[in-house]
Amino acid sequence: MKFRKFAGILLLSMAVPFFSFAQDWHVGAFAGISNYSGDLVQQKVDLKYTRPALGLLVRKDINRYLTLRAGFTWGIAAAADSTNAEASLVARNLSFQSHVFEGSLIAEFNFLDLDEKGFTPFVFIGVGGFGFDPTAKDISGNKVRLRPLGTEGQGLPQYPQRQPYDLFAWSFPMGAGVKAILNDKWTLGFEIGLRPTTTDYLDDVSTNYVDQNTLLAYRGQKAVDMAFRGDELSGKQTPGVYPPDGTQRGSNKYKDWYAFSGFTITYRLGGGSGWGKVKATRCPILR
Repeated sequence: MKFRKFAGILLLSMAVPFFSFAQDWHVGAFAGISNYSGDLVQQKVDLKYTRPALGLLVRKDINRYLTLRAGFTWGIAAAADSTNAEASLVARNLSFQSHVFEGSLIAEFNFLDLDEKGFTPFVFIGVGGFGFDPTAKDISGNKVRLRPLGTEGQGLPQYPQRQPYDLFAWSFPMGAGVKAILNDKWTLGFEIGLRPTTTDYLDDVSTNYVDQNTLLAYRGQKAVDMAFRGDELSGKQTPGVYPPDGTQRGSNKYKDWYAFSGFTITYRLGGGSGWGKVKATRCPILR
């Protein structure tokens, strides 16, 4: 009984300051699109492979111009050589798709006093960690996980410098947007956010082809089939043959990127005007 009473008092004491400053906190959601930039797109972003993105977020107002945000966002990164214009990329005929699950901590810098002006443009920068797992459909339409195949010789003794890549990497969210107050509780925003990453294997493509016979012996025919897919071309395209060991497959000069852009809607917890304080109301002057 004493423990229950003590626990109740402790929880109440912790809850009082939370609710006292709850007007500093916002909870909400994100809905928008995801895009990818990497070895399988000729330009920075191929809008043909725009995919949906959804997320949840929590904001904390530090002051009128600084807000911290924690979020969890899901999106899809995808691309295919078939939509490139360069003949050599089309002949490579690779493709991929990966679900991206990101957790992030972001600082938003507001240019205006949101509660005073009712809206503000803002910029943001932060750090995130994300999970991914690239897949592609084989010639029969079956989805195949690419990492276990070691399409670039990862984990093979003949290529000791190439180790299997991690399915978790870091990203660095940055971008800009605008947000506006709808009423005392709700705030609507729009933002465009880029994510440079620490991995070049979001798309399972980074360096060179490895010897076909070695890949076949250690990883099987499926690995060979998914490492080079130019032999699947038909129609106007002439089917290719598996390239020699060391032929360029991707470019590891730059790491892969992804982007989340869209709308946020947040709900202010508690009452008041934010920043942990209620704006003073002037009393009428009696004459």
